[in-house]
Amino acid sequence: MSRLIVISNRVSVPKTENASGAQGGLAVALGAALREHRGIWFGWSGQETDSFTGHLDLQRQHGVTTATIDLESQDIDEYYNGYANRTLWPLFHHRVDLTEYERSFGEGYERVNGRFADSVAPLIEPGDLVWVHDYHLLPLGKFLQDRGIRNRIGLFLHIPWPPTRLFVSLPFHERLVEHMLHYDVIGFQSEEWHESFCHYVEKELGGRVAADGGTIEWQGRSIVTRAFPIGIDYAEFVEAGATEVAHRAHDRLRASADGKKVIIGVDRLDYSKGLVERFDSYHRFLTDHPEAAKDVVLLQIAPPSREDVHTYQDIRNTLERSAGHINGAHADIDWVPIRYVNQGYSRAELAGFYRAARVGLVTPLRDGMNLVAKEYVAAQDPDDPGVLILSRFAGAALQLPDALLVNPHSSEEVGEAIATALAMPKEERIRRWQGMIGSVRDEDVIAWRDDFVAALSGPAARAAA
Repeated sequence: MSRLIVISNRVSVPKTENASGAQGGLAVALGAALREHRGIWFGWSGQETDSFTGHLDLQRQHGVTTATIDLESQDIDEYYNGYANRTLWPLFHHRVDLTEYERSFGEGYERVNGRFADSVAPLIEPGDLVWVHDYHLLPLGKFLQDRGIRNRIGLFLHIPWPPTRLFVSLPFHERLVEHMLHYDVIGFQSEEWHESFCHYVEKELGGRVAADGGTIEWQGRSIVTRAFPIGIDYAEFVEAGATEVAHRAHDRLRASADGKKVIIGVDRLDYSKGLVERFDSYHRFLTDHPEAAKDVVLLQIAPPSREDVHTYQDIRNTLERSAGHINGAHADIDWVPIRYVNQGYSRAELAGFYRAARVGLVTPLRDGMNLVAKEYVAAQDPDDPGVLILSRFAGAALQLPDALLVNPHSSEEVGEAIATALAMPKEERIRRWQGMIGSVRDEDVIAWRDDFVAALSGPAARAAA
């Protein structure tokens, strides 16, 4: 069996093979694959160094070998805070207004991808499968090939791919995609993002997309491109939801709600998650349905992220003002309509919170997949499930059509969906949940991982360099 070399911006190995703490299902699934394939997980350590040396910190934890490097302060500013999170992230999430184009960002991005290639190339042996993850490392396959690596190399993009008319606003967009076309397999979260990428290659680079839509021919190369929708680790999440930690979290939320119906949102603090618009929609619901309002409380959990990027500081300030305004306008002596919490919780605690909530409110403005939606469904009581309200602009909407699908930009539409969800009869709640749980259970992160690795293991398609 071929070894698997996983490369990502950061390395995250679960503490145990059946982690039920704060670790996500992706780390669990990749950790299991690396143990199975005797592989290595390579990435940035998250640490800063005065001068880049390429020194590898090799460790073996819980059966997984990791290799990490430290980066210089300039690398972090230009590659990570700069090009990855101030250029690519907002552009790929349709926020051209927040996208920053700085030449130094692009130079730092390519420099760090080159440093990744230099550092990981000596670890790659003939026959290894190389799996690169996400927008931080789009050109890495080309850089590895430049260093003599002829292994099968795949890329999976965890975030959306923008329409061509938006993507061409990126300086040197052709160079970035030409580098990407040195991968053997490129995976996307949904068919929409896949089609957008293929459209760009045809219109801007003169590539040819096969009739089946799954292969791109470009300059003598054949690249397999497909949608590989990611899922949660269903078995692990259900197990976490059965723990005493989850039961205590469930009981704690129910007790504190004091008989009120709980609406829950769980999101990283990010403008793509539509949190400002979500608060506006809840305010609209409270205003339009005063008879129902005092029977409801919104719990919004939003751990901070990327606090060195000013746009993330801005959204935190905006949300704090909005929550204060809504509570000031609607609260009573014995009721506060929004509980806004800036901290993270373990997966077991979240499973308990989800199960205690009558409504899961998942309304990103644009999202590659959104696994919170799937976790909410997995956590429900089959005999008395809650209702999922889901943005139609999340990749998960394609797999969960029995959710209440909404336009997150319309506060009226989302507000009415909240009212509908709260009043929904048990029979309809059960029917909708039954329509979603099969997809969440069967199309899990293990199936996603095995599907991608199988495609990467396929017949060599790359023309000789």
